[in-house]
Amino acid sequence: MHVFELFNLQGKKALITGGGRGLGEQFARALAEAGADVIVCSRRVENCEQVAAEIREATGREAHALALDVTNPESVKEVTVKATELFGQIDILINNAGISWGAPTLEMPLDKWEKVFAVNATGTFLMAQALAPGMIERRWGRIVNISSIAGLYGIDESVMATVGYNASKGAVISLTRDLAVKWAPHGVTVNAIAPGFFPSKMSEATMERGGDRLKRAFPMRRYGNDDDLKGAVVYLASDAGAYTTGQVIAIDGGFTAK
Repeated sequence: MHVFELFNLQGKKALITGGGRGLGEQFARALAEAGADVIVCSRRVENCEQVAAEIREATGREAHALALDVTNPESVKEVTVKATELFGQIDILINNAGISWGAPTLEMPLDKWEKVFAVNATGTFLMAQALAPGMIERRWGRIVNISSIAGLYGIDESVMATVGYNASKGAVISLTRDLAVKWAPHGVTVNAIAPGFFPSKMSEATMERGGDRLKRAFPMRRYGNDDDLKGAVVYLASDAGAYTTGQVIAIDGGFTAK
């Protein structure tokens, strides 16, 4: 197969959670640019509707918006049904929905810890559990879970006082590896992307607090931009990544290489 064909997503159907802004929007645009039709989902469906409209105009691909609360099993079930009605099947799932909560570790409220885990870890599991049966039946599927470099190592509290977020992203990595082993015999790959610092609503406070000191911690001396994640998500979602499963790709300007 020609290398262009390996990365071609023409005819594939993708669903992206947390797709109304930030990294989720970048993932949705990348998949559409590679030829996939997409559904972008989040609790704020109006944001997703704008992203879907922009994707249709920019790429000519089919794009839809659906309201989704990944912590609610009924909402997950409803979106699964609607997505199937729209596209017939979902080939690619990008589990990007995520939240954080900042507090000193000794003062982390239990309800906020549980809320962060409900979205980041449990929501990832519920979406994979809902969409994997169709992939397994067709013996082709791609699941990409969005973790973080915060899930790979400990972080000084002066930089990120987000113990719940960090722990939940570590859970996403463990979940990714386990699902990859369980579903590999059925033609479904499960991988994770662990971004470094990319400008977003979630990360802006940390980046402002860290200032130049934080930026200098990255060997490339910069944060990620709108194009830095595109190649990885298309690789993992396409035939190019057919023999890659259970892996975590850190895209962080060399931060975790130190």
